Amino acid sequence: MQVNKDGRDWRVGAAADVSWIAGHTTAGVSITTAIPPVFDAYATTYQTDQVTAAAYEHALIEDLTTHTPDLPWWLAYLDTGAHDVVFSHAPRVFLYWNWPYVLVEAGPEQALTWRTGGHIRHPHGALPDLFFPADRSWLVPALWDDTWTCIGGPAPLIHTIASDSLTNARQVRPDEDALPPGLTRE
Repeated sequence: MQVNKDGRDWRVGAAADVSWIAGHTTAGVSITTAIPPVFDAYATTYQTDQVTAAAYEHALIEDLTTHTPDLPWWLAYLDTGAHDVVFSHAPRVFLYWNWPYVLVEAGPEQALTWRTGGHIRHPHGALPDLFFPADRSWLVPALWDDTWTCIGGPAPLIHTIASDSLTNARQVRPDEDALPPGLTRE
């Protein structure tokens, strides 16, 4: 199936496109609650009050883009009923605790521009709730009840993101609590 936006047709994803995630995470407080334990390194990141949503999100996307070949990205928007899913009539795929996502194949530009109604982490943010490149070399999810974002990928990518002052990221081990210092769970 395809959907149309910006004068183009975009491919809608199906369960097979996220089968590498579905059922491969573990319930708990570690980063593997959001990301399968298949990556070399992991980090958590969140926007601080000193950085605008646009600056934070652009820095994160720029860091990801510099470590990604020219490939399509899968963008997933969690249907909470309160946030923009970009394509309201598109079919859903289900992840984690049977949460419904709209999954569309696009790219970094669309990750920064498609959503206009904010998201679970910031009322002025544009980022999808989950995204990854077609080669699955990294994964960036934010779970429904978290105010931070998780990242799994190659060590050089995680080092770049953790070194970027705008992303406010910190590396975490797969077995440690993913909650960033200074934040609380809802």
